[in-house]
Amino acid sequence: MAVAQIREIAAAQRLENVRYAIRDLALVADEVTRQGHTVLSLNVGDPNIFDFQTPAHLIEAVYRAMRDNKNGYAPSPGITEALDAIRAEAARKSISSVQDVFVTTGVSETVDLCLTALINPGENILTPSPDYPLYSAVLSKLGIPITTYDLNEHDEWQPDLVDIQRKISSRTRAIVLINPNNPTGSVCSRRMLGQLAEFARRHNLVIFADEIYDKLVLDDDHQHVSLAAVAPDIPVVTFGGLSKNYLAPGWRIGWGIVSGEAAAVKPYIEGIHRLLRSRLCANHPEQYAIKPALEGPQDHLMEVRRKLRSRRDLTVKWANSTSRLSCVAPRGAFYAFPRLDIPETDDVFVKELCLQKHVLVVHGSGFGQKPGTQHFRIVFLPDEQTLAKAYQGIGEFISQRYG
Repeated sequence: MAVAQIREIAAAQRLENVRYAIRDLALVADEVTRQGHTVLSLNVGDPNIFDFQTPAHLIEAVYRAMRDNKNGYAPSPGITEALDAIRAEAARKSISSVQDVFVTTGVSETVDLCLTALINPGENILTPSPDYPLYSAVLSKLGIPITTYDLNEHDEWQPDLVDIQRKISSRTRAIVLINPNNPTGSVCSRRMLGQLAEFARRHNLVIFADEIYDKLVLDDDHQHVSLAAVAPDIPVVTFGGLSKNYLAPGWRIGWGIVSGEAAAVKPYIEGIHRLLRSRLCANHPEQYAIKPALEGPQDHLMEVRRKLRSRRDLTVKWANSTSRLSCVAPRGAFYAFPRLDIPETDDVFVKELCLQKHVLVVHGSGFGQKPGTQHFRIVFLPDEQTLAKAYQGIGEFISQRYG
């Protein structure tokens, strides 16, 4: 009997540009760990692996839902009480033209669904550089070329309006805004939001406003403003969720808020709901945490911001006093994006730092950056003692490797 020849099964070519630098670096860390070393991880934005706890009243709400057998399928858009709570939250954010809300499996699914429901072959979506790499991964999966606009490091990482205007074409469908930004921690001013809205108005664009860190603005003189509140007439999808503000990233609960003129967004909303139905529903019992999260006690946020402010200040002071480093102070979230002045690429810097000093950060090129510059992202969630130890190791590495 003839033996069939086994042939290699190739992955789809469109996946060649799918990268996720944050998790890809885990392979280097695993190698260091196998050698018996402890890795100081400053690479993953997960508060719960450090000294942050999910609020107890959210855990109780989910436990109660499970105990009450809310363990079957939920409605595809989400349960009613969650949707009502999200609408009330939109009103508190001064978003006045809400046309639809829906619950997703984390903001990652919100991004995937909303981009997929909008973009056609031959079109593009402008994404910030640097940005959270999920956006480029989703676009690559869809076979859409990546088209980025610059964030201006010399203007506290605000969007570069001149570059955006230059990049908009007849094929552009949307602009992504991450505010507060991951990886830089920048927070957009109201004036900047108004200017971005004017671009969308002029060119009939959707704005995807990723506001997952909106309650983690660290300075009293900075306030988070929702883009959809500044421009109620234009199509905006505002992304939110429980992961960061409510310290429950593993629950994978996110949502989208579609706003704008009803007639303009109606067909797009229908497309989103077609995709929502095709994947059945988001996690059912965890949806019962949305209402108590948004409408219940917010006490934990004061303590979270206090910790992050102290750790941010330590990070910026260290970076700006260390040879070959400089850092724009982040205003929100829990990331810093220091600039490197070194004669090699930042991915080499990050890998060798982990191998030699057992400190894990993420290379700036994994998020995008201007050609000729090198950066790395720090997650400053660990306590001050851990951060100080990690920063000592980074400083020693820079001194020993570059002088």
